Amino acid sequence: MDTTELENTPKKDGEIPKGSPHIIVELIEYEHNAVVSKSIMKRATGSINAMSFDTGEGLNERTSPFDTYAQVIEGDAIVVVAGKETKLIAGQGIVIPAHKPNHIKPNGRFKMLLTVIKSGYED
Repeated sequence: MDTTELENTPKKDGEIPKGSPHIIVELIEYEHNAVVSKSIMKRATGSINAMSFDTGEGLNERTSPFDTYAQVIEGDAIVVVAGKETKLIAGQGIVIPAHKPNHIKPNGRFKMLLTVIKSGYED
């Protein structure tokens, strides 16, 4: 095995190796009747997760104490923030403000990145 193969092997904690190029949409696969989440990076100050949604799946309404950036990497979905619906297609993203109720309604199979920033709040 050459060093290139070692560098591209996912780490035991599931994070992608630092300094290795990757194709973001290929980091996570679809699973039948499921929402799948893969940690790309997780730190005390925030996290980045890739998520895939099979047809008919979504995220129920929730509220986070932190700002979250949602970016569509495949497919499209409706992101609802504090009752306001926004349709996002591949390549688009939206900042979901802290403390605002939100949920995601995919239109068929869908992949996205969620980046959570855990700083700047004194709760």
